[in-house]
Amino acid sequence: MVAIAVTSGDPSGVGPEIVCKALVALPAARRAECRVVGARRFLERAAALAGGPRFGPGGVPLVEVESPHEDRIRDRRATAAGGHAAYACVARAVEMATEGAVDAIVTAPLNKAALHMAGHRYDGHTELLQRLTGAPSSFMLLASERLKAIHVSTHCSLADAVERTRKARVLDCIRAGDSHLRDMGYARPRIVCAGLDPHCGEGGLFGHRDAGEIAPAVAAARAEGIDAAGPLPGDTVFHRAAAGEFDLVVANYHDQGHIPIKLVAFHSAVNVTLGLPIARCSVDHGTAFDIAWEGRADRRNMLAALAYARRLAEGVAAGAAGRRPGPSGG
Repeated sequence: MVAIAVTSGDPSGVGPEIVCKALVALPAARRAECRVVGARRFLERAAALAGGPRFGPGGVPLVEVESPHEDRIRDRRATAAGGHAAYACVARAVEMATEGAVDAIVTAPLNKAALHMAGHRYDGHTELLQRLTGAPSSFMLLASERLKAIHVSTHCSLADAVERTRKARVLDCIRAGDSHLRDMGYARPRIVCAGLDPHCGEGGLFGHRDAGEIAPAVAAARAEGIDAAGPLPGDTVFHRAAAGEFDLVVANYHDQGHIPIKLVAFHSAVNVTLGLPIARCSVDHGTAFDIAWEGRADRRNMLAALAYARRLAEGVAAGAAGRRPGPSGG
């Protein structure tokens, strides 16, 4: 049986509610795998809203994380206190995973503005987790049943994203994606790089980065034995991947990967951080302050994240033991 630490996110948002709703929906055996990390005050309030679960002895294990100034947290508003509470939960979950107390962590959403208000200057979970684990690099992968995308860059301006599309980073994304999908049971993942410029630069008419940076990264990956292709035009490559031609698309910037994933799997996509020494998944949505604490939050992304984390933990363990789970694609 695997063990999963589940953070409750920013308590001003939907995090506590979706955690409780997902736990209620899980079979008892799967619920027993979870250790919820957060403040009892907000989780018990969310449990009352969601119709369960019960925390503590005989119920779901609760790893209580107290943060200063909890009385300053306000529903549906970004506050420094809420940002710090979310940070503290992530930090504790990382400690648990690093110590081997859990096999994976699943995070409920935090708010970037609140995180910055609390003095934690990170652009999101991915960058925060990289810092907490000391990983040299990290990668954001969005996963759904029909479509998966790994990102060369994420939370930066479009101008900066273009500059970050370099051969070394693209190649690292291909390698990380290939390794991850093998952990997930793919015998030979089929990876394709999306073009950066229209029509992949149209032979240099619209830019040179596709030919000068992305294509060499693909060639280097193929030389390493990875089934890599591209660059292919960004306006068609996601359709081809969703149709089953490829297992993973390397997207060059945040919206290039996020828009198609959210179009086909808004309620079931999972955010996965690669490159870390621990396994981490998350819901693929934000704190949704506009509907927080009204009982309207949707649990489907959280259920998908918990299921994906379980598969990932099992796959990593199987790989470490010299055996892989049965093929799940590709």
